[in-house]
Amino acid sequence: MRKLFRSVIDPLLFSNIFMSACAVTQALVTLQLIGAQPTYPLLTLLFTSTLFIYNICIFLSKPKKPEKSPFRRVRWFFAYYKLMVIITVACGVSLVPLFFLISVKSRVLLILLSVLSVGYSLPLFKSGGKRFGLRNVPGIKSLMITSVWVMSCVVLPIFESEQFQQLNITFTDEAILIAKRFLFIFALTIPFDIRDLFQDSIAGTKTIPVIFGEKKAYLFCQLLLGGYMVLLFIFRGNGFSHDFFALGLTAVLMGWLIFKSEWEKDEYYYFFYMDGVLILQYVFLLAFKLL
Repeated sequence: MRKLFRSVIDPLLFSNIFMSACAVTQALVTLQLIGAQPTYPLLTLLFTSTLFIYNICIFLSKPKKPEKSPFRRVRWFFAYYKLMVIITVACGVSLVPLFFLISVKSRVLLILLSVLSVGYSLPLFKSGGKRFGLRNVPGIKSLMITSVWVMSCVVLPIFESEQFQQLNITFTDEAILIAKRFLFIFALTIPFDIRDLFQDSIAGTKTIPVIFGEKKAYLFCQLLLGGYMVLLFIFRGNGFSHDFFALGLTAVLMGWLIFKSEWEKDEYYYFFYMDGVLILQYVFLLAFKLL
């Protein structure tokens, strides 16, 4: 049974298809909350760009002997190296026509996101004779990942809805929506840093757990989720609405998953259960809407 599970789930998780689906559903969450219809060029662009960027990051971090990596994800990815190259190139090519199907504001933001992604992944900077990427700047790793996700899955859908569906979203609603999603995704990224605590310490990557310690990092996650719940309650003055209970339930679930997470947990716990909360948010929104 376990082998069957892995044979089905491994290609989805380790090829980053699952993560790309998470990006799409996060955009759908935004559209649901602002009362907009799905914009398919944007959703397609989010899927292919996420797949492209995440795969590129893995290619750039290829170890000398990937088949001996302690991480199942790395072993799987490079066992299907040629296939992953084809998929990544296809995604990169597809971004060209998709880029011209979105609004001008979205194109400008997408260029900014591309610059941040390149700066995060590549060692473009030099200090003291050593080259480094933005991810090596103390405390910035989780902040950059969160910022890119929020701009991609919250700001881009808002831009597209305002341009093509003529929705009028107030500055206050937009600010609260961005802030609460930032807190939620930020809380989700920190357990991954705790998992990588040992490797980041050796590599000199100053993440929040490396700087403040594991216990304080766990507490910080719960504080972020508490702030998220407050903003969720006051968003558009909805109070205890269906959306509040749907998203609040996923926040509680994620808080529990974070509390139970340890660096010893296997990769499925992080890449399937914890990242899966991003998809579960949209599922719960749809389910509670039917009540």
